[in-house]
Amino acid sequence: MRRALPLLLLLLLWSAPAGAAEPLVADLTSHFVAITTGFTGADVVLFGATDGPGDVVVVVRGPGRDAVVWRKSRVAGVWMNTRQVTFAGAPSYYAVYSTRPLDEIMPPAMRLLNDIGIADLRLAAAEKDRSPQEIAEFRDALIRQRRQAALYAEAVGGFNFLGGELFHLALGFPAAVPTGNYTVQIFLVRDKRVVGGQTSPLYISQAGIDAEVDDFAERRALSYGLLAVAGAALVGWLSSLPFRHA
Repeated sequence: MRRALPLLLLLLLWSAPAGAAEPLVADLTSHFVAITTGFTGADVVLFGATDGPGDVVVVVRGPGRDAVVWRKSRVAGVWMNTRQVTFAGAPSYYAVYSTRPLDEIMPPAMRLLNDIGIADLRLAAAEKDRSPQEIAEFRDALIRQRRQAALYAEAVGGFNFLGGELFHLALGFPAAVPTGNYTVQIFLVRDKRVVGGQTSPLYISQAGIDAEVDDFAERRALSYGLLAVAGAALVGWLSSLPFRHA
């Protein structure tokens, strides 16, 4: 694979029409990640080429889903969930890779405009009766939880450049990566300006028997529930047989 990578990049460049070369061209080695039994994570290689020196920033974003963050309080001596904030459409996965620290590459306004960096990630609270300070506290809690689960991440470096213009980067996904449609955005930045960009799709899905079971459970919930109960009863009966003959 590594030996074929430079050739793939050269073909990518040569395929562009004369006089119409883009500042940045990039693609993924695979646009599909299959989650099977025993899945422990996966790497997808991004390869690309630039028309000259510059910084590269890559943003990987998973499907947006509502995220509920709870706050526990002590009630009558018992810790209970007492307050919540829902962040509508929060990315279920979000990772940023950059050749240098983001604050050295882009000004804050540009990062905010392009939604680049966890600190500038737009997370909108559904509740309108929360103070800005309270929303900020819940936002920090959500980011902290997802960082710990390796679902939100930022990494500086990791790019392998060949001749200064060709590069490749391994995008790592954890075992608990959510399924769905992903986007991989690649930016070329010079003098704190975005001079080139591209977006590649990525799809992460369950495959094999796990996917079939999930599909059956979703389409035939009642039948699945009855089979689950029957299976549990059968296991319980079988486990009691040794004791009956004791």
